[in-house]
Amino acid sequence: MSRLTGGPTMLTVDSRRLRRIIAEIPNWSLGLVPFLSTLCLECIVRNFEETPIYEELSASQRDFVQERLSTSLPLPVTANLVEDGVYWRRCCEQRWDICDVSHYNHSWKQMFFERHLENIIENFIPETTALKVVTDEIPLCEAYVRRLDITQMLPPIKEAKIAMGDNVDWLSETDSDVAHMEHYDFRGLLNKLICLEEFHLTYWVKQCGMNFEWKMFEMADRDCETLAMSLQSCKNLKVVRLYQSHIDDEKCKLLAKHLAGHPSLRELNLSHNVIGDKGAKAVSTLLNSSNLEAVNMSDNIIRDVGANFLAEALFKNCTLLSLNLRINRVTDEGGQAIAKALLINSTLRHLHLGANLLTEPTAVTLAEVLAQNQTLKTINLSCNKLGVDGGKALEEAIAQNSSLTECDVRLTDIDEQSVSIINQLVNANKSASIITQVVCTMAPLSVDTTMSLMQEEPPQVEEVQPQDDEVQEEEDEVQSEPEQAQKEDAQASSEVTSSISTSSM
Repeated sequence: MSRLTGGPTMLTVDSRRLRRIIAEIPNWSLGLVPFLSTLCLECIVRNFEETPIYEELSASQRDFVQERLSTSLPLPVTANLVEDGVYWRRCCEQRWDICDVSHYNHSWKQMFFERHLENIIENFIPETTALKVVTDEIPLCEAYVRRLDITQMLPPIKEAKIAMGDNVDWLSETDSDVAHMEHYDFRGLLNKLICLEEFHLTYWVKQCGMNFEWKMFEMADRDCETLAMSLQSCKNLKVVRLYQSHIDDEKCKLLAKHLAGHPSLRELNLSHNVIGDKGAKAVSTLLNSSNLEAVNMSDNIIRDVGANFLAEALFKNCTLLSLNLRINRVTDEGGQAIAKALLINSTLRHLHLGANLLTEPTAVTLAEVLAQNQTLKTINLSCNKLGVDGGKALEEAIAQNSSLTECDVRLTDIDEQSVSIINQLVNANKSASIITQVVCTMAPLSVDTTMSLMQEEPPQVEEVQPQDDEVQEEEDEVQSEPEQAQKEDAQASSEVTSSISTSSM
């Protein structure tokens, strides 16, 4: 009988009475007690907004904190304290559905601040949104923003309709003053973004609905002036893309004037605007006063006069690698001028003249150029009426050209056989180019270095003299070999003699 229960065995004893500590959790055990360091880190996480402690922590402790920090913490607390890592990834994934970090140099922090600043500017309403909304974010973003892709610029709102309680409406050309159509002024922003390298901008209004007016989709004169000054002050800027903003000749001239002599600008994209010959002349002047490597003026209204100005610039330019004049109004006069410029120009690699008004004379002139020019890599002549004879000329010229790796002649009225041969020739050049690149990658030395090494006298290699003991051992081995052979011969001869004597007996 048990003294505790009066029962026959100890199996009926209440297990709770056998425990020294009765916890509120039945499954509690000493193994569930967290480390003191973990408790301290959890305390840091809970009080991070009031007392941010981060720099003093080790790498593993920082990872612990980043995984648990609230993504709703104010940016002034975390922006310049928490480095790129899990925390910023959580912030991005919580805020946006699509988060492709490969477009942001694989940096979650860069992605967050670039998209954060873009959203602020795209939702900025002049005369309604306070400038402080943007200026307060600059100290937080300036070190992490390398590219801005702004796809919307809102104009001011009509105050009359707001007072009536109607839906939001935007000012139009018929309103009091065109100056009211001014958008956000970038002068207070771009010059402070010290790391900004790419700037993409379009004057557009998304989801305007029944309030649609053409004035919403163009850059005002004052906008162009302030933007040009802003771009001029941004000295690290490498890429400028101003597309679908109704930029005309005057605005293009103003932009080119302020971008002349820019120390770092390498790419200018003015596609999908209304730039004519005067604007093309301004860009041609800019080509010889900057270090531009790529110019895209596709889908404008450039004609032969503008093409001639660009051709004159190509005669003197030695930095431009790509020129895109797709979807313009260039005829044979302008096309032939650009082609003749390539007889002198030795730097242009990519030329796009698709969807213009080019015909057979331009194709013949280009064929003469391709027979001599060995620097042009790709050329696009699609959607032009080059004709059968133009195709034959191009076919014969490309057969003599080993550098051209792409020639687009779709929808050009060229004979199918010529198109097939041209494609075969450029594909062969492309394959040869790939093989050459692979060989050059495998060979670490350049041609100049190899030639210089071949001309140099080979270094004198000192003959390694063996030690005295090693020399003596080798000599003994050499001397012992004939002696050993003589002994073996003598022994063999004695055995033969003894066998003969034995047989005679």
